[in-house]
Amino acid sequence: MSKRISLLFPLICLFFATAAAVAQQLPDFSSIQDLPSTSPVTPRYDRLQPLSIHSQPDFLNVETSAALKSVRPAGTPFTLANVISVPNFQGSFGSRGKTWHFTMIGTPPSGGATTTLATKVVSVSLKLQNANLVTFTTVSDAGFETPTLNSPNFKNANYTSGTGIEFADAVQRAEFFHTMKSTWHTRLSPATIVQRVTITVPRFVTITLNGKKTQVRTYFTQKAPDGHTVVFLLDQFFNQQIFNLVVNQINAGRFKTNTINVAIFPNTFLYSVNNTGGIGACCVLGFHTFFTDNGTPKESRWIFAFASWTSPGVFGGGFADITALSHEISEALNDPFVNNLVPAWQFPNQPGSCQDNLETGDPVEVLSNIVFPVKIGTTTFHPQTEALLQWFEQKTTSSAINGAFSYPNTKALPKAATPFGPLTCP
Repeated sequence: MSKRISLLFPLICLFFATAAAVAQQLPDFSSIQDLPSTSPVTPRYDRLQPLSIHSQPDFLNVETSAALKSVRPAGTPFTLANVISVPNFQGSFGSRGKTWHFTMIGTPPSGGATTTLATKVVSVSLKLQNANLVTFTTVSDAGFETPTLNSPNFKNANYTSGTGIEFADAVQRAEFFHTMKSTWHTRLSPATIVQRVTITVPRFVTITLNGKKTQVRTYFTQKAPDGHTVVFLLDQFFNQQIFNLVVNQINAGRFKTNTINVAIFPNTFLYSVNNTGGIGACCVLGFHTFFTDNGTPKESRWIFAFASWTSPGVFGGGFADITALSHEISEALNDPFVNNLVPAWQFPNQPGSCQDNLETGDPVEVLSNIVFPVKIGTTTFHPQTEALLQWFEQKTTSSAINGAFSYPNTKALPKAATPFGPLTCP
């Protein structure tokens, strides 16, 4: 997920920017405990910038949340000879008078090789300090582990781009359908839980706000329609905890440079505080990035994604179960080092908005129906339709499967992106 420019959507005295912005329904505010009032803010969709394992940012005292913003890492995506990480290949396309280069996970489609990457999953539960500041309530991820591992992200299903393949592989094959060999695949198996972690969440936390040390609520809760607890968690606290979690997993050897590394949470959505200490923009459901050791002459990079399981009915647009995880995994495959730039584009039906990177899930987020139901056994999952590379090329025709600009729902984006104007966002 990445930052974009959008409009303000006021809501009397409360405001939540949902994962699919105005196209989706807002949570039931009457059920949220002790929710503070806040003024209208700009909806945003952020991603975590690359982080050094040797240097933890001061998340709680950086008011603009340095870890959750759109950034362009130093260097180019094509000086990777000394980078130790996942297998990757490079390509390019021409658009608007310029050549745009990209790096993706896997091997070149024309070679027809199969890349197999194990997926290392940390299952995270939350131990919430109650209002009496003495007792705690645990929100467990245990019930979501098995369905996550059995989802289309890691189990085979049939698609028009191939039979018996995983979801992200199906999307990649759709992009390169006419240049790949039929044997070309990128598989994320086996997917295994490498550790179960419980994060203790205090009722309050002290942050720097308006230049002063200020105590604010760390979380709020509500009940999802299916009865599960939904946790709205302060992003600055989350960033601090996720940094520690990832570094610990790397140091313990559970997260590796040649794997996809994931932390899954139970109905956990991130918000930022506004200038009064109330809830500002919400709700980040996932992001992808990489961690680095800044090594020389060899640099190690660990691909990482955070995603929340989502109970049905919390958001509109069909958002449910592994929607966020499918979004982040597909984006990680298409932009593993979060520096694939493309001509600046506008979100569908949102003139004046702007984004200029190859984040394949983001353009679809604003649509009224973002998911593509996939049945595995007797369970129907809801992975997210993705924008294809050809959508970002901003050409009148697409070289993807069946001339599509999105996949698996090829009708979600019927034409290429609308140019923002300048080649980059302001």
